[in-house]
Amino acid sequence: MSDILNSKNVEKQLSRTTQAVEENPSAVVSGTITRISGMKMEAVGISEPIGTICKITVNDKQSVNAEVVGFADNITYMMAHDNMDGIKPGSMVISLLRAHKARVGMGLLGRVLDANGVPIDGGPSIMADEYYSLQGKPINPLLRKRITEPLDVGIRAINALLTVSKGQRLGIFSGSGVGKSVLLGMITRFTKADVVVVGLIGERGREVKEFIEESLGKLGLEKSVVIASPADMSPLNRVNGAILATTIAEYYRDQGKDVLLILDSLTRFAQAQREIALSIGELPATKGFTPSVFAKLAQLVERTGTGTIGQGSITAFYTVLIEGDDINDPIGDHVRSLLDGHIFLSRSLADSGHYPAIDIERSISRVMSTVVGDEQIIYSTEFKRLYSAYMQNRELINVGMYQPGADRVVDEAIRCKDELKQFLMQGVNESASMEDSLMQLKNIFVK
Repeated sequence: MSDILNSKNVEKQLSRTTQAVEENPSAVVSGTITRISGMKMEAVGISEPIGTICKITVNDKQSVNAEVVGFADNITYMMAHDNMDGIKPGSMVISLLRAHKARVGMGLLGRVLDANGVPIDGGPSIMADEYYSLQGKPINPLLRKRITEPLDVGIRAINALLTVSKGQRLGIFSGSGVGKSVLLGMITRFTKADVVVVGLIGERGREVKEFIEESLGKLGLEKSVVIASPADMSPLNRVNGAILATTIAEYYRDQGKDVLLILDSLTRFAQAQREIALSIGELPATKGFTPSVFAKLAQLVERTGTGTIGQGSITAFYTVLIEGDDINDPIGDHVRSLLDGHIFLSRSLADSGHYPAIDIERSISRVMSTVVGDEQIIYSTEFKRLYSAYMQNRELINVGMYQPGADRVVDEAIRCKDELKQFLMQGVNESASMEDSLMQLKNIFVK
């Protein structure tokens, strides 16, 4: 009796396999699932390279897409892109022999995609101009154009004091609830970049719609591509979402466009990669993070920047969540070494109603001195000197313990403290061009 049942099961599996192959002519039956441990699936009979997309049959009408993430001896490790419900021992694994590529084209503008490049905004299907490898092509560093031209991001404090350049990579370091998303929305709407690519990785699901409708707005969306992979998605999808956003930005750069890439957040990308690495047995190294996390961060960040002659640039803003407002956590410390500058958002400033809550004393643009004139350098340096002097003596000044005349710099800082503060604050719907920002900075010192 058991032999008959086994024979019928085999016939059913063969029938399902035949149907799957007919639906996907390039598909090849590879093996079966033997074990699921946490998020990791183990399969035998499959011999495919890492990154191969496979389909796991659940029943006649349902299947789950998965990706090869590792192997050991004759066992292949896979992780599902979606929910694993219904997968059981003996479920068939069908290799789709599909290269890891992304659909790219001008038709992506104004659209919202998931981590697999599928539209989730209810709009029509997207026609691809071509396909780009998700792994990217490294650019010879000697062939890259130098960073020589500033990029107007519409934020007064950044334009004048932390000037961003085309092809620069900056980190926005922030704790939770300090106005990070609002600042990103302002930059996205006000920037003079040709194209904006936004990757919302690992954030709360409700924030996706809020960012698109409130922070980005209709006008901002028209020249943007949004990739959303919220926190309830699998770690594989969160990693792929960040990679897809970078790949799409590379396409527009290759078309000669100046691209602004915003990835929110790089910390969630690192955490997702850690989940994958730990699941397949990689040992943790630094506070629970595996070595592959730091390698993947470097690979992702290095794909942005200036292109070669005839190409455009990718100016990247990566948000980094600092747990407990500790700027020296492993991810934050490593990311600062990879980037060309960092912008810190201060919780104390945000609590006092100061927005955007940019902490000028702790923020820096490492390429600013190469793209702005001497006059701007002089005024921005003087601004920071006075602002720092006032902030360091603020408590003494507030309680009346500071004696006027004790320090000339502090006296000057007290005289123009309201102008300094007003310069750093900016309304959510207020755009400040590069020219206006420099003029207002100069007016603080030239009466």
